[in-house]
Amino acid sequence: MADPYTTLGLSRGADDAAIKKAYRKLAKELHPDRNADNPAATARFSEVTTAYDLLSDKDKRAQYDRGEIDENGSPKMPFGYGGGFRGRPGGAEFEASGDFGDIFEGLFGGAAKQQRGGFGSGFSGFGGRGRPQKGADAAYRLAIDLDEAAALKPQRITLGTGKTVDLKLTPEAIAGTPLRLAGQGEAGAGGAGDALVTIEIRPHRFYKRDGDDVRLDLPVRLDEAVTGARIKVPTVEGAVMLAIPAGSSSGKVLRLKGRGFHKRDGSRGDQLVTLMVDLPAEDEALRAFVEGWSGDADRNPRAGLGV
Repeated sequence: MADPYTTLGLSRGADDAAIKKAYRKLAKELHPDRNADNPAATARFSEVTTAYDLLSDKDKRAQYDRGEIDENGSPKMPFGYGGGFRGRPGGAEFEASGDFGDIFEGLFGGAAKQQRGGFGSGFSGFGGRGRPQKGADAAYRLAIDLDEAAALKPQRITLGTGKTVDLKLTPEAIAGTPLRLAGQGEAGAGGAGDALVTIEIRPHRFYKRDGDDVRLDLPVRLDEAVTGARIKVPTVEGAVMLAIPAGSSSGKVLRLKGRGFHKRDGSRGDQLVTLMVDLPAEDEALRAFVEGWSGDADRNPRAGLGV
């Protein structure tokens, strides 16, 4: 993987806001939902997410900047530390001065004492790094309904290991940032990797997402639109009562505050209700009334359209 700053298109002096802004832009462009037929974009999305995970963690970022860990967050081997170490490229002959036990003890503490006793025991099982490698991360995709996503309803996922895990959704997860489950990835000598769960939102049969808002087309009767009414309306967290103003036409939009998606700042979007006057079919009484009513005959509701 490339340098995380390069991956996000940043300089090393970038602040937290710049890091977050760059990640959001790239994650939106590369998200698997928008690139179902583009494996390269999916792989790039994974790289961008890994880079953001490292740079958004102040401790890991500082370690990376000091050269203590690599772009994957793994400790680097201290070659050259203390001087006197050199090796023949591609060969098995090395010369060293000093005590490798002291070198590792200085860098990794008491764990180094157990590895003392020369080159062989000092490096055994480290695979070219300062400690055993963790297993690989495992990627998952979990599809949930739009109303559950808006309400941040807890979810469950069964991992490849057969283990079932409860998930607590966050606004970041709904926006496309994978949920990280520590130690739930593939096994490794240095411990298991993590599981990364990307949330997908399924289309809903009557709700539609509009940014942080939820839209709903609401059928109303003619009498409810003409004389006004209080009616029950579904929302992502249960039904509420809504007042329909008298004289409402189809297309009128009413707002239910705080009934939309959760935002990162703790607030919520709204539910936007569009009224749709539903006329009965083959209603002879209504037809007779309209044919005999001349009070609105001279009004042109299409005048604003120039016709």
